[in-house]
Amino acid sequence: MSNGHPLLRISKLAKSYGAVVALKEANFVVQPGEIHALLGANGAGKSTLVKILTGVIARDTGIIELDGTSINFTSPDNSRKSGVAPVFQDPALIPDLSLRRNLKLTHTNELRFLEELSKFEISINLDEVVNRIELPILRMIDLARALAHDPRLLILDEITAALPIDMAEKVVKTMGEEKAKGNSVIFISHRLAEIEQVCDYATVLRDGIDVDSFLASSGSEERIVAAMLGDKALVQASKSFVQRTSQESVLMAKSISFGRHLKDVSLSLNKGEVVGLVALEGQGQDALFEILAGEIQPDGGEIAVHGRAVRFKHPSDAISCGISYVPGDRKTALLPQRSIRENLAITKFRTLKSWRPINQGLEDSMVNKAVSDLEIDTRARSQVMHLSGGNQQKVTIGRWITTGFDVLLCFDPTRGIDVGTKGQIYKLLRNLANEGKSVLLFTSELREIQATCDRAIVLYEGKIHQELPYEMCDEEMLLNSAHGRSVL
Repeated sequence: MSNGHPLLRISKLAKSYGAVVALKEANFVVQPGEIHALLGANGAGKSTLVKILTGVIARDTGIIELDGTSINFTSPDNSRKSGVAPVFQDPALIPDLSLRRNLKLTHTNELRFLEELSKFEISINLDEVVNRIELPILRMIDLARALAHDPRLLILDEITAALPIDMAEKVVKTMGEEKAKGNSVIFISHRLAEIEQVCDYATVLRDGIDVDSFLASSGSEERIVAAMLGDKALVQASKSFVQRTSQESVLMAKSISFGRHLKDVSLSLNKGEVVGLVALEGQGQDALFEILAGEIQPDGGEIAVHGRAVRFKHPSDAISCGISYVPGDRKTALLPQRSIRENLAITKFRTLKSWRPINQGLEDSMVNKAVSDLEIDTRARSQVMHLSGGNQQKVTIGRWITTGFDVLLCFDPTRGIDVGTKGQIYKLLRNLANEGKSVLLFTSELREIQATCDRAIVLYEGKIHQELPYEMCDEEMLLNSAHGRSVL
């Protein structure tokens, strides 16, 4: 029972990772029997708040109260026992274990789990290994597991982004049923129509701070977008480059499909231009970049480089065609315990046919140029792992500059790095375009699109929703388009 208290009250919650502030001062209140939307642009702090609330990570400062009592969840199990059950953005299941073993790890009653799963009209063998189960089913399994613990507070982090319409409707129905029982739901979604349809209240985070709370009634879309954007006077999206007009196609993708992630996606990238790919979480952008980089193969469609049809069976095939990939997780792209020199020079020797002595002079010249051009801080040159996040990202880009490429695929290259380094990276991308290189850029920093890109392609629910010219790439239009609203 709530005894007159809010079910949940969060006050001045803060969390930092070194110089990166994930939550600055977040306040959040959920009443009993309420479906409360937690909103914000990518990187606003939503997932960090959820991880603290569910005991995955520890807060730095702040107070969390459940039914008026101050609490400190030290583990997900501790959180579940207190009546807080999450469904995280990514499946919280160990892929190499059976479903039965996963249930045991979270002390989930098998009969209660199967009962909840049956409500979604899903039947499954508990001895099935998780990595053989399709993603939409895994999301519903996660939800059924959470419900099996009879939570007072159910947390759904972007669950509908990974679901087809019929399953998404079942999630919406489930939220209504929980509300009818007097339980509460925290619902995180980028689909504004869902917020208006199912939520009672909404809180918006921006830069780690709660900036607005209001009734999630019809017509609240504009207020949500305005709260997410903040003061437009702070948006630095002024054109500071010559727009590229070349029609010489370097990379073309036609009718690319991949499971439920991509559906008939076609795009082109011309010589000497930077094209921004705009998408909210879970719209298929990860799969698109991995396909273009040769890391995964599409179910259907064609890729052409310089007008010649190609088929990538391995990343090396894409690299041989002049396509280089800078992934969002720089840790996967670097040799963390090796030096700056080794990380920058490694791609230079990818075409060696036989062992021979390294040309030290050529390597020195090549590495020094990259360090100078990118202004890489070399004080921790012996091991890349000791560099700042921004300098690590410079190294991942610099290794391709040393060896040459035609197309650079950049996936959120400035995520989690300081403003000064962001400016250096975007300036670098424009310089590459001026040299005739082509860049496909996905960034969660929408305000940087107009300051960096010649045009933007908006991906929504696995499809190309719109292609916007430079003149329409201001942050408000991009955000509205990314939510599936037409701005043309």
